[in-house]
Amino acid sequence: MRLDIISIFPEYFAPLDVSLIGKARRTGLLDVHVHDLRSWTHDRHRTVDDTPYGGGPGMVMKPEPWGEALDAVAPPDGPAPRLVVPTPSGRPFTQAMAAEMAAEEHLLFACGRYEGIDSRVVQEAATRMPVSEVSLGDFVLAGGEVAVLVMVEAIGRLIPGVLGNAESVADDSFAPGAMESLLEGPVFTKPPVWRERAVPEILLSGNHGAIARWRRDQALRRTAENRPELLGRLAPETLDKHDRKILADTGFPEHGEDMAN
Repeated sequence: MRLDIISIFPEYFAPLDVSLIGKARRTGLLDVHVHDLRSWTHDRHRTVDDTPYGGGPGMVMKPEPWGEALDAVAPPDGPAPRLVVPTPSGRPFTQAMAAEMAAEEHLLFACGRYEGIDSRVVQEAATRMPVSEVSLGDFVLAGGEVAVLVMVEAIGRLIPGVLGNAESVADDSFAPGAMESLLEGPVFTKPPVWRERAVPEILLSGNHGAIARWRRDQALRRTAENRPELLGRLAPETLDKHDRKILADTGFPEHGEDMAN
C-alpha cells in the first residue's frame, strides 16, 4: 500500500519510522511519502493561509497550494487514490472504516490547520478521486496531523504481514464480527501474582471453554460500564441466557429482558 501525507509540519510524522509501521515501511509493506505543503507556495513567506470570506476568527488554508499539491501527488491523468481529510465535521472513524481503507492500494491524507482547508479543494478533488472526510471524535485538534497518525496506525496494522500474529486483528475491540463489537476484557501475563494481585484462576485452569466464557462475561461487563450505547447493537439471537443474566447484573435488567423476548 502507498500512503501520501501532505502537511505544513512534515516533521510531525517521525513516529512512522518506529514500531510496527516503521518495520512495515522497511520491509516494503507500506510505501509512505510525507510532503511539505509549503513546497507548492510561490511567495517569499511561503503563505498557506488567509482570512475567511464572510468574517470570523482564525484563518483558512488557501486553495492554490492545496490544488497544486494534489495535482502533483495524484496527477489527474494517473490512478486516483482515496483522499482522506481529517475534520471534526467528517464521518466518525471506526474499525470498520479502517478495514475498508486497508483494502485500498493508495491513500492520500490532507492535514488541515487553522480553521480548515478552503472547501473548494475537497469539492474539486471529489470530481476525480474518492474523498473521505473523517472525524476521530467530538473534539477539535490543532491540526490533522495527530488524526492522520492515529488513522495510519489503525489502517496499517490491518495490512497482511504487518502484525506478527494475524489472529490478533480478529480479537480487537470493534473488529468486524468480533464479539458483536464488544470491548475487549482485561488481559494478564506472567507473573501469576504481582504486588499481591493474582491473575484470575480461571485463566490458569487450562479449561478453554470456561476461559472463553469468562472473557465474554468480562467483555459484556466492560462494555456496559464504559460504552453502554454499544449494547444496542447486539443482535438478540447472539445472546444466550447467561449473556442476558450478565447484562442484567451490570444494571441493564430491562435491556436483558428485551433481548430474552
